[in-house]
Amino acid sequence: MKVQIINTSWGYVAAAWENELLAGLTLPHTTGLEALSTLGEYVKTDLLLSPLPGQPAGPVEQQLAEQVVRYFAGQRVAFEIPLSWARVTPFQQRVLKVVATIPYGKALSYGAVAALVGNPKGARAVGGAVGANPWPLVIPCHRVLAHNQGLGGFGSGLGWKEKLLQLENIDYRTDNRK
Repeated sequence: MKVQIINTSWGYVAAAWENELLAGLTLPHTTGLEALSTLGEYVKTDLLLSPLPGQPAGPVEQQLAEQVVRYFAGQRVAFEIPLSWARVTPFQQRVLKVVATIPYGKALSYGAVAALVGNPKGARAVGGAVGANPWPLVIPCHRVLAHNQGLGGFGSGLGWKEKLLQLENIDYRTDNRK
């Protein structure tokens, strides 16, 4: 597994690569070591025991770094990075592939995603699938909201979900009103 650290204006993002496929990606952290620790949880490997990231990065790694830096600079980015689907179930794959199609600045409800994957009563299952997303940003799970535009949940914490929604100017509610 190859590891990459990306320095953004919001902090350090870590990425793991397997055979030129993205295996995992973090949101920004204060330090590169914190980002690596979180990334290890995503890919179920202790990356702190791995060699530190080396240079130069390949073309796909450079593309990811440029896109992540642009995203956190407030630019509209459509991530097109090849992913390693080995660590997600077939149902999670179906859900995450639908979530990947949600454009920058837009949102869908958990129920709408459930209907699109052929399980119209499966909003909770969709929540579980997006909660297991190892590629935040590339698969924009923060763009999935509750039926009332509420935040729902977020694997990296609701504070992060709010920051990403605000960055993209997506309307949401912080209360539970119906």
